[in-house]
Amino acid sequence: MHYGILALTFLSVNLDFFLMLVFLLKKYQLRQVLVGYLLGNLILLTASFFVGKTLTLFLPEWVLGVLGVLPIWLAFHDDDDDATDRSGRSPVINVLVTYLAVCAGCNLSIFLPVLIGESMLHFLMTLGFIGVLTILVVFIINQVAGISAVQRQITAHGEWLMKVCYVVIGLYVFWDSGLISHLLALL
Repeated sequence: MHYGILALTFLSVNLDFFLMLVFLLKKYQLRQVLVGYLLGNLILLTASFFVGKTLTLFLPEWVLGVLGVLPIWLAFHDDDDDATDRSGRSPVINVLVTYLAVCAGCNLSIFLPVLIGESMLHFLMTLGFIGVLTILVVFIINQVAGISAVQRQITAHGEWLMKVCYVVIGLYVFWDSGLISHLLALL
């Protein structure tokens, strides 16, 4: 597994949620936000991995490279995420449900093609890597949440930066799956 692509995938998939983390960190304790967000990431990664494993039972990996279209499609599809207030539950569950509501579709469609073909060992290493990134992001966002210049930049440029990352991830999936080399061999 290429850790640069994993980091880019994690950052781009969660970029739109980072602003939501600012609000959640103002509403709940750091530990509660961290646990809810970490659980959400691990649940969606696990779902992506096992759906991918199921698909590889029926299709060769190069065919599954076509799934690289998903992140590219998401880059050009407007996604109006709605995270409503989830009062009445524990703060950890509120963060978890908010994350799943906002990010489930993107995470599944982006991580599924990235994780296809990975062994269980690499998947477990990926879980650890993404877990560490999740923890780092929460601590960093907690530190910079009060800086107004940062909030302005995310608002101004976050959308298009996320779209560029999605396209790069989709192209990587085309290449890494062997789809491009298979199509070139047909020529």
